[in-house]
Amino acid sequence: MNFFEALHSSSSGLSAQRVRMNLISSNLANTHTTKTAEGGPYLKKMAVFATKPAEDNFQDIMNAKISARPSEVSVADIINDQRKPILKYDPLHPDADNRGFVAMPNINVMEEMVDMLSASRSYEANITALSTSKNMVQKALEIGR
Repeated sequence: MNFFEALHSSSSGLSAQRVRMNLISSNLANTHTTKTAEGGPYLKKMAVFATKPAEDNFQDIMNAKISARPSEVSVADIINDQRKPILKYDPLHPDADNRGFVAMPNINVMEEMVDMLSASRSYEANITALSTSKNMVQKALEIGR
């Protein structure tokens, strides 16, 4: 594995975690949004990650599988949570139905905070991997002097 492959692998992980953090932030900001443009309450959004080989042609892919070369992480899709909204009794709310219930987003703030902490730790791990790769190259260059 060369230096650029390591950088590419870690940077793709950083990008994927950034998207995940943005989605979590959006979920937290919309915990009380009862009406969206699509109608109904806000639906929690989640990123689906996928890996793909960092190579372009078949021969490179085969060599990567044999030598366990790095992969790149990408956001394959952004999906909406399929859980039903939470019904809250609030007859004075403008979005209440005829029985007085308001459909609220099914977003658990604690769950979102745990997800944000996990994304943050993954982001930090990728930063550390980038830094370690950079330091290894610097040391290798110093040996060559």
